[in-house]
Amino acid sequence: MEVEILAQWAKKKGIALLGTGDFTHPTYFAELRLKLEPLGNGLFKLKKGDQTVHYILTTEVSNIFTQNGKVRRIHSLIFAPSFEVVEGICSKLGNLGKLSSDGRPIFSFTAKELVKMILDISKDCLIIPAHAWTPWFSVFGANSGFNSIEECFEEMSPHIHAIETGLSSDPEMNWRLSALDSITLLSNSDAHSPTRLGREANVFDCALDYQEITETIRKKDRKKLLFTIEFFPEEGKYHYDGHRQCGVVFSPSQTKANQYLCPNCRKKLTVGVLHRVEELADRPEGFLPKNAIPSIHLIPLEEVIAEALGVRVGTKTVESEYERLVERGGSEFRILLDATPDELASFVPSNILDGIIRMRQGKVSIVPGHDGVYGKITLFPEKKEVEEVKEQLKLF
Repeated sequence: MEVEILAQWAKKKGIALLGTGDFTHPTYFAELRLKLEPLGNGLFKLKKGDQTVHYILTTEVSNIFTQNGKVRRIHSLIFAPSFEVVEGICSKLGNLGKLSSDGRPIFSFTAKELVKMILDISKDCLIIPAHAWTPWFSVFGANSGFNSIEECFEEMSPHIHAIETGLSSDPEMNWRLSALDSITLLSNSDAHSPTRLGREANVFDCALDYQEITETIRKKDRKKLLFTIEFFPEEGKYHYDGHRQCGVVFSPSQTKANQYLCPNCRKKLTVGVLHRVEELADRPEGFLPKNAIPSIHLIPLEEVIAEALGVRVGTKTVESEYERLVERGGSEFRILLDATPDELASFVPSNILDGIIRMRQGKVSIVPGHDGVYGKITLFPEKKEVEEVKEQLKLF
């Protein structure tokens, strides 16, 4: 996840602008200063190597604190416009926690105080609640969150212009809350390895300029933020309720019927994102607000290839076919989003092309993720059924 490798994978994916991540970590920040140069517009490029991919200075921090008699655990993203502003942030936060212990440092003051602290350093910074619905560390999380942005950030709430929906929720789920109508819904990849870049993304039609991008987010400008690219939320690790140790996966109604307890061990179930959305929603499923920014649901190309070929992601077979397709097709996003079926047919094998078309049409079968376990998405359920029958016959 070094900046040079990130640039290589951004080109493969079709990404023009990356968040650096982790600018609060002293060693990584020193590396950013060494390897990146400012463009004069709040963004950065590599000093050496591919300079077509741009970077925006970002980090994620964790606040664990008590508010209204309950322990809260909130993760927040911070966007900054310059190395000098980052130095000010790190100087302030370094007096309040240990920045070198983790890429995502932990602090004991409130999320509200974080917003005030950062904006006092620079009004140009942007603070965004991260993966807003995950159970354990988010603003709306079932276990340690709040019921509204106002409850969490109080008088600093007017400075919260966006939330990150996270992998286990999508904009359609968030549209069910009228309280979020003025909030920009962003989708980021939350990548912990380069291949995961772009599994979620934001599509802008504006200048590659820090001020214009952040202003687009603040104003929820539909002319400049065109749409977001989404995971199918069922594939996220916390979409459904459940208990990983016992293999229990429940819908919200099943959880309620079981009094929120695992039927096997009687321990408390982990309440997932869908359940939490339904608790706070004041609109029915499928509601479309007037100012909604559209979304498109995709499956990463490597996953499409792996299922079409009947092998696992990460195998040499998948890697080599991925590289071949991206080289011919221009980028992963171009293959998944833009290229016509006729164009794809000239270089994409028929079984993989069938998977891409099924994905575009939303013809997927998903076992929802739960309690930290990713969901299982299937493009060819009929093939899976045949394979399961074959295995049963072998066993017989």
